[in-house]
Formats: sequence, C-alpha cells, structure tokens
Amino acid sequence: MFNNLLFISLAPVFIIAWYIYSRDTYEKEPLRMLIKALYIGALCVIPVAIIEDVLMSLYQGSDEIRKAAYTAFLVAGFTEEVFKYSAFLLYIWKDRNFNEKFDGIVYAVYISLGFAGIENLMYVFRGGYGVGLMRALTAVPAHALFGIMMGYYFGLAKFSKRFRAAGIAAAFIVPFAFHGLYDFLLMSNTPLLLTAFLPVLVFYWISGFRKISKHLHASAFRPD
Repeated sequence: MFNNLLFISLAPVFIIAWYIYSRDTYEKEPLRMLIKALYIGALCVIPVAIIEDVLMSLYQGSDEIRKAAYTAFLVAGFTEEVFKYSAFLLYIWKDRNFNEKFDGIVYAVYISLGFAGIENLMYVFRGGYGVGLMRALTAVPAHALFGIMMGYYFGLAKFSKRFRAAGIAAAFIVPFAFHGLYDFLLMSNTPLLLTAFLPVLVFYWISGFRKISKHLHASAFRPD
C-alpha cells in the first residue's frame, strides 16, 4: 500500500516534469539544475505549512464565501506563490544557465513541481487513492500551470530591459491571481462558482500552452 500511494503521489509530478523537459527543444537544462529546482521547491513546503497554519488560526469570520476567499487568496495563493517566487529570484534568476526565455518556464515549473510533490504526498497519504487520483488530474497540473505563468514573465523580464520591472512584478501577480481564483472556486462550495471552475481551468491550460509555444519560438538557440 505504501508503494502504491507513493507512486500515485509522485507519478503526475514526474510525468509533467518529463513533458516540460522534452519541450525544452533547443538547449536542455543541466540535470543538476533541474534537481536543484525540484529540491528548493520541496523545501518551500516547510515554511509555507507553518505560515498557513498561523494565518488560518487568525481568521475569526463565519461567512463561508469570505473564508473561502481568505483561504484561497491569502493563505494558499499568496503564501505558496511568494515562496516559489522568492526561491526563483534567489537561486535561478542570476544563474548562467538561465540563458533564454523558455528557461524561465522550465525552472519555475520544476520549483512548483517540487512543492507540489511534497504537498501531494501529505494529502494522498492522509486521503488515500481517491484523493491521489483527483489531485493527479487537478492540483498537481495546476501548480505546473502557475509555474508556467511565473516562468513566462521571468523569461520576459530577464531578456527585456524595457519590460524588466513589469515582468518581475507580473511573475508574482499573475500566478498568485490564477492560484487564488482556482482555489476560491473550489472552496466556495456554491453551485454557480463551481460551475465556473471547468471553464477557468480550460482557460488556464490554453494560456499555459500558448506561453510555452511563444517562448519556444523565441528561443535564442532555435535554428533559423
């Protein structure tokens, strides 16, 4: 049973990691850098879990929609994305291997997957196979999509002086907003908002694939 739960928890992480690696067509990132990104993403879980527990203990309201918004945007969205964002700035931004726009997506997704992998282990070992299957189709890919958003704007900021300040800001604001809305729709527990979840998720996927394609086509290593 332990091995099965471990497999269900981590399989979606490695499938998405392989997909992003395979899309890095023109200049593959070093394996040590990819492992580093996964590792620092995983480490983010520790402070995030502590801060989220504190923030939840501070909430005193009784309105369910307000609680959902607080939990989704501040507790989960802000806390998780600010740590992943900070990890990228501290450990990836100035690294010489970050030498084309698409690399921003690669490293941001790997940081997000490192985080998602540990988070998934915690949820799946508590909730079992059903939780593992559901999160394999929703939460883990969602973290990767938030990473694509973050990495896309980091890529723009890194290689465009004109867009640098706006890109660095957008690298946090966009995944934070996407993450908060994703969680809020699920946590709202109201039919109208839950109905909006699937269209929003489809929009996230379309936006993510477009951003991947855009940075790939703009690769400095792409043959003419």
